[in-house]
Amino acid sequence: MAVAEFALERDAFARLVLTTSDGARHVGVVAVRAFPIGAPDEGIALMSPEGHELAWVARLEVLEPARRALIEEHLASREFVPEIQAIKSVSSFATPSTWSVRTDRGDTEFVLKGEEDIRRLARHTLLIADRFGVQYLVRDIAALDRHSRKLLDRFL
Repeated sequence: MAVAEFALERDAFARLVLTTSDGARHVGVVAVRAFPIGAPDEGIALMSPEGHELAWVARLEVLEPARRALIEEHLASREFVPEIQAIKSVSSFATPSTWSVRTDRGDTEFVLKGEEDIRRLARHTLLIADRFGVQYLVRDIAALDRHSRKLLDRFL
């Protein structure tokens, strides 16, 4: 469905409501990024609660500000991927180990269960999962300080 062929609003319960050009209302719509790390503002699917694609937004920038704000607000409430800016310390080089890190959302600690919880997404991009399933992003290993890179190298 093309961008102009739907309206988007929130209902009294803060759920997204999509109305198609034929007047069909879909309550509880979920916005899903096709490429959340590599191209976060491209390829947004608006899905029904049953998982059916109702509308596709090729690029967020083509939407008028009101619709774009609704989608971005919804995505922000669903997605929580802190970006690691520095690794301050690691309790042990054997797993499980407790990592103390500085993220774009503040300082935190998490437990890395095993080395398999560090996934390489691209040459310099990593996704690290803690024991609770929270995903931490290392956008560019080379951009980390020397101490952080040295600690991280022990696990790669």
